[in-house]
Amino acid sequence: MIINKEIDLGLGKILSIETGKMAKQADGATVVRLGDTMVLATVVSSKKTPPPNQDYFPLQVEYREKYSAAGKFPGGFFKRETRPSEKEVLSARLIDRALRPLFPDGYLYETQIIITVISSDQINDGDVLGGIAASAAIMVSDIPFRNAMSEVRVGRINGKFIINPDVNELAESDLDICIGGTKDTICMLEGEMQEISEAEMLDAIKFGHDAIKRLCTLQDEIAAAVGKPDRPFVPVQVPAELTEAVRSTCETRLKELAYTPLRKEDRADQTAHIYRETIQAIVEKFKSSISSEDIAADPAKALCLNEHIIEEEIHSVEKKVMRHMILDDSKRLDGRTLEEVRPISIELGIIPRAHGSALFTRGETQALVTITLGTKKDAQSVDNLTNSADKKFMLHYNFPPFSVGETGRIGSTGRREIGHGNLAERAIKMVAPTEQEFPYTIRIVSDILESNGSSSMASVCGGTLALMDGGVPIRKPVSGIAMGLIKEGSAYAVLSDILGNEDHLGDMDFKVTGTRDGITACQMDIKIDGLDYHVLETALEQARKGRLHILDKMDEAIPESREELAQFAPRLTTIKVPVESIGMIIGKGGETIRSITEETGAQINIDDDGTVTIACTSVEGTNAALATIKTLLAKPEVGTVYLGKVRDIRDELGAFVEFLPKTDGLVHISEISSTERVNKVSDHLNIGDKIKVKLVDVRKDPRTGKTRFALSIKAVENEPEAVQEPVAAND
Repeated sequence: MIINKEIDLGLGKILSIETGKMAKQADGATVVRLGDTMVLATVVSSKKTPPPNQDYFPLQVEYREKYSAAGKFPGGFFKRETRPSEKEVLSARLIDRALRPLFPDGYLYETQIIITVISSDQINDGDVLGGIAASAAIMVSDIPFRNAMSEVRVGRINGKFIINPDVNELAESDLDICIGGTKDTICMLEGEMQEISEAEMLDAIKFGHDAIKRLCTLQDEIAAAVGKPDRPFVPVQVPAELTEAVRSTCETRLKELAYTPLRKEDRADQTAHIYRETIQAIVEKFKSSISSEDIAADPAKALCLNEHIIEEEIHSVEKKVMRHMILDDSKRLDGRTLEEVRPISIELGIIPRAHGSALFTRGETQALVTITLGTKKDAQSVDNLTNSADKKFMLHYNFPPFSVGETGRIGSTGRREIGHGNLAERAIKMVAPTEQEFPYTIRIVSDILESNGSSSMASVCGGTLALMDGGVPIRKPVSGIAMGLIKEGSAYAVLSDILGNEDHLGDMDFKVTGTRDGITACQMDIKIDGLDYHVLETALEQARKGRLHILDKMDEAIPESREELAQFAPRLTTIKVPVESIGMIIGKGGETIRSITEETGAQINIDDDGTVTIACTSVEGTNAALATIKTLLAKPEVGTVYLGKVRDIRDELGAFVEFLPKTDGLVHISEISSTERVNKVSDHLNIGDKIKVKLVDVRKDPRTGKTRFALSIKAVENEPEAVQEPVAAND
């Protein structure tokens, strides 16, 4: 049975959800359409019972954009889609982060969601449509998931909010926020904005949530029409006696440890020691009291001897202790108050050869950030369904395992690294200079050297500082802070600058970046239902205060961008040449432009409009490249003195001299010397000699129509040095 329902999102944007036509062997499949963009989502969840020691939900979310969806060929040799692009990875993360916390507790069956853009009108992005399609696919399946999630994008043009703006509308919008949520709550935020206020951001979220509620209702209607019952699912029920035994064994020790401020490694070591001793004590306790007959009568009693289950129960006690310490006593693991930011230290210019660098340390989180400045040739080529422009501002984030004191495999860039780097990039991009103001390609690299909470926000601060250290004229400094939440019933506490444990054991991770004048980017993940807007408003205001505190520390280190670029940064010089002269500068097969680069060390880029950009780390190299280009463009002028090169010698006639690139003239034997008679040219000149010559005559050969240039050496001998204008010929 094919079911198709649609909804009007405003401004004539009709979104439809269809199920029952495609991918019918999947557990659930839907197609979401907006304009001519169509997204297919499928979900399959294994029916194989997870192993008893499994402590995670193996959910895999994949988002793919098919080039055929837009009638395009993939680039590269293979002409097929290969590994996912950054855009696809980021889109998959948006969907994963919103859906994962909505699955029922204890559901650990392997689940795979695949979202494919099967049609693209190249103006409506498929990313938020993929979130709706994924949720709808789960809703029409037999997976025990009955809390529909929807995603929307919110833009604003001339003060008016828009749901799911297309790429043309986004170009005019001052914000771009992706919001994921259910009817009752917001569970995911990600976006960038042009220094908007906290109140404006809250209004945008509320506007997006209104559309989300309507989309979730539409999913409920489709699921009801399909009418597929949930598959049987019984989460593991831990015996009450095990829960009580674990609590009585370790709660006091964990509470004492929580109230003792410690470094991350020391706390981890002591916590691990408590875990080991508690597991050993519990296993010994129940070994002597539970017989095989008891287990046969009640299989759940076997859980009392399962070390993995015992560890999970200890973790629950640890979580409860930490949360009540914060809610009841307003005390945190490291002894800070709820709004206090950890100590900050900043060092600038510590990498000699980088074009700008900063070491930003906040508590036990440290980022080493460098910048590299390049030309247009260094820009990243981007080719996806809605964008094919070169990328000239990029931030790359690296998270090596040693940053958390662990060993690990070093491989390709992970999804987390791509996501954190993208957030930091969007935060700083809002204050970056325009191409007209600063025609460089900018690459920022943030290497996390230590991590105990919010390394992405350290990357924002370090990235800003590195740009200022390198002399990049950013409009304003940007800082970032990560906010946490502990909520039990109506009681809640918002935490500034959260630690790793506060993120892990808490209910929210809300990252906010911005200048003194407003927010530039945000990212939020919520682990609970029912987050109200009062809590969100409190978090935003507390984040603003923390952001300003960090900006004060950054101002103390460097109040504004340095006036000069770093010593080893390339200097860009721009000149305009006639469009018809571009081919002459490039030369046959690029021969001429390559020779200029080899001789001067300068990199040269030429735009189609005749704009020539010369990049070189030395003034001498820049000047040499400029002189050569001007020489290439120069036209022969009678009376001008040139520095030429002897190309050929005819003993009884004279010497042929290249005085401009690919332009030869004849120095007649009678024009070689004014002091003596020249009988043989080779007695005075050799091939390859560089000599000063004066152009004395230009005439056309009546027989061939070719232009002939007459040069003179003796005309230069009596000429004052000041009037000579030697121009180096091309070798």
